Amino acid sequence: MDEMLILVDADDNSIGSQTKTLVHQQGLLHRAFSIFIFDSQGRLLLQQRAFSKYHSAGLWTNSCCGHPRWGEVTLAAAQRRLQEEMGFSSELQQVSSFTYHAAVPGDLIEHEFDHIYVGLFDGEPQAAPEEAHSWLWMDIKQLTDDITRNPEKFTVWFRTIMNNLDANEIQRWARLTVK
Repeated sequence: MDEMLILVDADDNSIGSQTKTLVHQQGLLHRAFSIFIFDSQGRLLLQQRAFSKYHSAGLWTNSCCGHPRWGEVTLAAAQRRLQEEMGFSSELQQVSSFTYHAAVPGDLIEHEFDHIYVGLFDGEPQAAPEEAHSWLWMDIKQLTDDITRNPEKFTVWFRTIMNNLDANEIQRWARLTVK
């Protein structure tokens, strides 16, 4: 069954729901989240999307991302999805949100009101193979250089986030996670 996504207005007010397929075919504005997990060294956990994903397959992206289900609180959805995708849990804190609109592979359109969460984890993820093909911890400076040199390796939403922030802001997010 096709997952039902939450449609929102420009202020992130819920205005209805629609199937994930139709939302991405028509580019309807919907609620989403992106999770950035750091380790105690300040490195960011990246995942390489599974090659079986219906769009952006095999591309590198932030630690975890997804959509809340109809009636689900966004933070709870982010926590659920982190466990499902990467096999661990972390206390998450929202640091930002933004809206973007972009074409993605497969003649689909991402139009998301994206909530950004950060968390801390020191360990080895147990990634679900249907979600993530691979993962790695990366230094922020090395990551920003790689995105500049090889943007085609990364998802459109991750590039959008990283290109609209400087390394200092990402490092500030990492510091928020260290207790």
